[in-house]
Amino acid sequence: MPVTLRDVARKAGVSIKTVSRVVNNQSEISEDTRQRVQDVIDELGYRPNLIARGLVTQRSFTVGLIFPDITNPFFPEVARGVQDTARARDYNTLLCNSDESQQEELRTLHSLAAQGVDGIIIFPCYHTGDNLTTFAEQYRPVISVNSRYDDPNISMILSDNYGGSKQAVEHLIGRGHRHIAMLAGLEISPLRAQRVLGFLDIMAAHGLPLPDSRLTSGLPMVDSGYERALQLLTDDPQITAIVAYNDLLALGAMNACKKLGRRIPADCAIIGFDDIQLASLVTPTLTTIRLDKYDIGRQAMIRLLEMLDNPDATYPPIHLGAELVIREST
Repeated sequence: MPVTLRDVARKAGVSIKTVSRVVNNQSEISEDTRQRVQDVIDELGYRPNLIARGLVTQRSFTVGLIFPDITNPFFPEVARGVQDTARARDYNTLLCNSDESQQEELRTLHSLAAQGVDGIIIFPCYHTGDNLTTFAEQYRPVISVNSRYDDPNISMILSDNYGGSKQAVEHLIGRGHRHIAMLAGLEISPLRAQRVLGFLDIMAAHGLPLPDSRLTSGLPMVDSGYERALQLLTDDPQITAIVAYNDLLALGAMNACKKLGRRIPADCAIIGFDDIQLASLVTPTLTTIRLDKYDIGRQAMIRLLEMLDNPDATYPPIHLGAELVIREST
């Protein structure tokens, strides 16, 4: 038979209420008593009944985490940051994938809410539209990562995409490059505008002209990076450096250079964005802008917990930095 609160209370010589306080991490008991009860819990292998616990606390101790594409190697470290932080507070995480679909994203949001999750962390898809603001009218808290919303029910974790892009271009200009192109990702991406603006501002600050042909869009995937870079370098042989919207596009550009016999970095320097694990494993290793993906997840979960504990407070955006990581590709 399963171990009950009564069994733990009897063995520890305390009341059932005291055991409940330990299980639910509540105050009003001494540290010695808390440790004695915890020792008995560990000895007997007691596991709380989450349904009964939820009836008392009005919480499910579960949060939803929605990614647009779980196959993108950017997201596993983010998920780990969320899960480690959630686990420390005895929360479970439901990981979902929107497949970059507005309809699937909205369905997933409502599905998680119907399952009674206490909060949702989401990387909105490209086509999200008014999904999140409409959903947040009836549900709180929601944490949005790297997308901006003017809604008190939505708190934001924002990486310095603009500043990171500026660092990338400054680095290339400092290496003597003047004919620089950008593989800019999809035009509907919420991150694209910030990364493109950083690129354009630094180019303009140095008086470097940028033909329209040197700013090209494409899916943030390796195959797209290969095709776009192949066309750029074929049509405009003067290009000596490429800034990519993300590391996957940069890896595709590296493959294009190899196809054309362009040496990296002697003939064409390449710099990515995100610092996924592959960036340090390819040859040559990829210079990139590092976002602390684990910390993004950690900060998102910390903010969600804060909003659960203090639902009436006002929460400003959390701004996280970006760091240039110089490797062999530049």
